Amino acid sequence: MGTVHQSQEPVTPVYYLIYKPYEVLTRFSPEAGKATLADHFRVPKDVYPVGRLDYDSEGLLLLTNDTTINNRLLNPTFAHSREYWVQVDGAITADAINQLQHGVNINIEGKRYRTKRCTAMAFDHEPAVPERHPPIRFRKSIPAPWIRLILTEGKNRQVRKMTAAVGFPTLRLIRYRIGHLSVEGMQPGDMRTLTRDEVETQLLG
Repeated sequence: MGTVHQSQEPVTPVYYLIYKPYEVLTRFSPEAGKATLADHFRVPKDVYPVGRLDYDSEGLLLLTNDTTINNRLLNPTFAHSREYWVQVDGAITADAINQLQHGVNINIEGKRYRTKRCTAMAFDHEPAVPERHPPIRFRKSIPAPWIRLILTEGKNRQVRKMTAAVGFPTLRLIRYRIGHLSVEGMQPGDMRTLTRDEVETQLLG
């Protein structure tokens, strides 16, 4: 008699939008001495993060078991906008903002890379953001203003390299939005479930 193969149940896609806290690795597998997503979020075992958010960065991250999303969200061809709120070291100038908008030279894997044009602007007032633990190193004599950067690309540690290239290193970095989905009203460690329709229209659309 031939072998009987049992058909597997189709995987039900699930989608979660999370606010990744500071100093948490974008992975569920353990690493000695460092917190991971598993320390903050309880999701099915087949769920994984889409893309990356650096250990020392905070904010929006998508978790899913839908393997069809990776290419549509991460492929530069689709140019999804990503909005970052960035606290920088020093009173950033209009000239530095202009340089960021028109593109700066950064190092990517040992090669010079010219960033694409983007939207860059200084906040008129300090934005309402969650407290960070531990907080940034604050110095009374040196301002630490916030700027908004909206990019359509996502090279490794790009935002930090960009602000350093114009002379104002990044002190704190929050990914606030991708597409039309944001972490507005969320706190580090918060998670909300998304529908497939929300993902299609607000994230991938």
